[in-house]
This record gives sequence, C-alpha cells and structure tokens, in this order.
Amino acid sequence: MGCGTGFVLSGIARACPKLALSGSEIFLAGLSHAAKRVPSAHFMQMDAGRVPFVEEFDAIGAFDVLEHIKEDETVLAQLHSAIKPGGVLLLIVPQHPWLWSASDEYACHVRRYTREEIEQKVLAAGFELLRSSSFVTSLLPAMVLSRVLQKEISKDFDPAGELKINAALNKLFYGLMMLELEGIRSGMNYPVGGSRLVIAERK
Repeated sequence: MGCGTGFVLSGIARACPKLALSGSEIFLAGLSHAAKRVPSAHFMQMDAGRVPFVEEFDAIGAFDVLEHIKEDETVLAQLHSAIKPGGVLLLIVPQHPWLWSASDEYACHVRRYTREEIEQKVLAAGFELLRSSSFVTSLLPAMVLSRVLQKEISKDFDPAGELKINAALNKLFYGLMMLELEGIRSGMNYPVGGSRLVIAERK
C-alpha cells in the first residue's frame, strides 16, 4: 500500500523471490518507476481510503504511508477488510510527536505517532497485535540534534540535508542499524526510536 517508486517492494522481491507481489500507489508517476524496478509484481493505482478488495491478501504492508493520511482509521479498516482471516498487516510509521520538524512538514506528514496511538488504532480496526517495537533507536540522538539545528536555521531548510553526511559517518550509522536489525530479528523490542514497526493479525 503506497509503494511509491517501488524501492521497498524491490527489496522484498529480492529477499522473498517466490512471493506473489502487488503494489498500489495513488500517483501514476510512481507506479511507472515501480513497474521498472519490480517487473514481476502486479501494480494498480488505488486510493488507500477506497480499497476494492475483500479477504484478498495474505499480508499487506504499509511502510511510511499512514502518517500522510488524515483518515488513518478509515484506511486501517479498509486494510482489515482486504486481508484474509489469519493474514498479517505490517506497518512502519514515524514515531514521537516531539520529533516533529520541518522535515515532516516538507514530507507532507499529518502526524508522528505515539506507541499508544498507533496500537490503539490498529486494535480498533479489528486486528490483534503480534509485535510492536521502536526502531532507528541507535540514530535517535542524531535525529534529535538534527531537529535542534533545523529550528536554528529554519529559513534555510534543506530537505536533503539529513542525507548529506560524510562516508565514514554514514558507514558507522549503517553498522549501528545492522546491529539494531539483528536485535529485532532476535526478538528484542526497543522502547524509543525514530520509527515504529507494528505487526498485527486479522483473526
């Protein structure tokens, strides 16, 4: 749901080549790029608030999508209907309203979630929580520093500024994220972090 240009979907396709994949996006320009990245997937233009499927999918992923939509509860209800009983919903959302910054405004975010808010909305849609964990935990201090600096130089905000770091620091951050990933794979749940992963099941 909200596959954009297919970057995440291409990673899923590489990791799980036997999956039958579909990607939806409201903007046609994104779909054309996604189709080139993942030619084996099926693509459709679709509004997340008007999902024309009932008990169709074994799993649906919405990765950094809900925060763009005011009617997020409507979307979650639509996804619940589209997933088969016993199927799984995978969500990634930005976390901690106190991290709100010019970056969120530039990205057209409506909100950053608290743990309680996203979990309650997922439960209200009829899902049962299987897993909920923060991540991007190791980079949280860098995110906080970036937000502080943005406030001081807000007139000269550069949306790509957070990506402009030297190669050595980038390598360090990558290593920290890989360690964090191993912790998540081993079953660790992190209390704080820039984003939150939620996995839920339709009973």
